[in-house]
Amino acid sequence: MTTARPAADRLAPLPDELPAVELVARMPAGFRAGATTAGIKASGALDLGVLATTGGPASAAATFTTNRVQAAPVRLSRSHLEATGGRVSGVLSTSGCANAATGPDGDRDHVALADALAGALDVAPDQTLALSTGLIGSRLPIDAIRPALDRLVSSGLSTEDDGLAIIAEQLRTTDSRPKAASVRITPTGPDGRAPVTVSGVAKGVGMIHPRMATMLALVLTDAVVAPATLRAVLAPVVERTWNQLTVDGDTSTNDTVFLLASGAAGGLPIEPGSEGFATFAGAVEAVARSLARQQAADGEGASTLITCQVSGAPDGAQARAVAREVVRSSLVKAAVHGRDPNWGRIAAAAGNADVHGRPVPLETDRLAIGIAGVAVFDGAPLPFDRGALSRAMDAAEVLIRLDLGLGDGRGEAFGCDLTEQYVLENSAYST
Repeated sequence: MTTARPAADRLAPLPDELPAVELVARMPAGFRAGATTAGIKASGALDLGVLATTGGPASAAATFTTNRVQAAPVRLSRSHLEATGGRVSGVLSTSGCANAATGPDGDRDHVALADALAGALDVAPDQTLALSTGLIGSRLPIDAIRPALDRLVSSGLSTEDDGLAIIAEQLRTTDSRPKAASVRITPTGPDGRAPVTVSGVAKGVGMIHPRMATMLALVLTDAVVAPATLRAVLAPVVERTWNQLTVDGDTSTNDTVFLLASGAAGGLPIEPGSEGFATFAGAVEAVARSLARQQAADGEGASTLITCQVSGAPDGAQARAVAREVVRSSLVKAAVHGRDPNWGRIAAAAGNADVHGRPVPLETDRLAIGIAGVAVFDGAPLPFDRGALSRAMDAAEVLIRLDLGLGDGRGEAFGCDLTEQYVLENSAYST
């Protein structure tokens, strides 16, 4: 027996309860940044970036890849965050070379770069972090990077928005465009009111699949937040955003998200249970969600962003698991690319979902499915105009909605269609 509510009501888009996002990079107070060319990319494009604090170390939290082949910058950043308890004065970003699977020499390369950045900023080496992206198995040209790094730190860092925007540009490898998002909030109440900026940049449109946050992202704020509080904010945000992002089912060796807080905005500290905590966490999530959606939309070879929203699950984790299975399905991806409203592929993908190896409950007679605003299944197939729905799917974004009819859990995931261009790009990536 189907649920009492009609499918049209059950399949309405989920409400967006996060603050509005601007698709621009806005530099929070307390940071400066810039980028240059150092000869890492054969194209001569921007490939070296530096972010530095302006008033002492910032608080920091991070999430890293769970791939067991982890790059030298990931290992170095983990070690430095542990040594300092989450205090950071600079981040070095390189693109064009992942420095992954390069053995002890690769580790020594990143240690040398950390020392060089620390020397240029006059801070301790363990107050530096690293981001790298590019070809696995290649070494960084250390002798070319050192002088470029010195020049960049001495005269190329800006406290203006363009400093952060150029980092978004520098991070790009196969991305067709830079990705940025910003939110401005006032989180801390009348006795400690201070406007706060939360802004982020990200890269990554291939080797994308939920295993932490399959890409690189740098999220900055000028709020007053301790490292432990940043960690409490970042972990669930990653679960609901970047861990719900998939392009091709492959995970990477370098995946990293950094969340840094300079404290330069002043005001009361943001702490769990405080008046401003939920507002601040919502702003971080809004930025992360926007960046994840931008990454999915720019997936290698993609023409269509696929958003899957699930309601009626026993809990949020199970709703997110169903959404992930739908957007990761190669058959669903191909159907969206062909503008084929083949809802059977969606139902089959949903039936594969599990959480930590335990299947998500799914009762077909309670299940409802919608594609691009059209209900196509409600316990049984529904009549619909296939030609009209195919035309509706010819859009920059296709929304797939499911309601399981089993509870109040909600979740969403982001992916893209699978195209011939994806195969062409990746068949020649290293050549």
